[in-house]
Amino acid sequence: MAKLLTKKQLKNQTVKRMEHLGVYKDDYDQTIDIYVGMLAQYQAFEKAFEESGYQITEEYTNKAGATNDRKTPIYSAMETLRKDLATYSNILCINPKAFNGIKKPEPPKRKEPETKSKPKSKLQLVLSDSS
Repeated sequence: MAKLLTKKQLKNQTVKRMEHLGVYKDDYDQTIDIYVGMLAQYQAFEKAFEESGYQITEEYTNKAGATNDRKTPIYSAMETLRKDLATYSNILCINPKAFNGIKKPEPPKRKEPETKSKPKSKLQLVLSDSS
């Protein structure tokens, strides 16, 4: 896995993306910080998940002594973070679905006037003959 980005790098990357899309305002910095914090956590969990050999389940023995398979805590945390990251990316308009939702529609184009010339009226014919 590639080197993990720092929170500062993630924030700069997010702000640049938002500026490119035209949706950045410094009023969003607190929300961006929360998003970046979750993104940093997700990266750390993803690295640990890779190191575990992508183990999704583990055996668990409950108080009654029954042994069952359950999701690993890392995998469960990653699932939750994915949902939260999707929510925040919607709020910040940095995913296609959210961004397309805020795009303003193009104004309708005006119809071009017809290029056919109308037949001349009798008055126009008379006036054009007298010139």
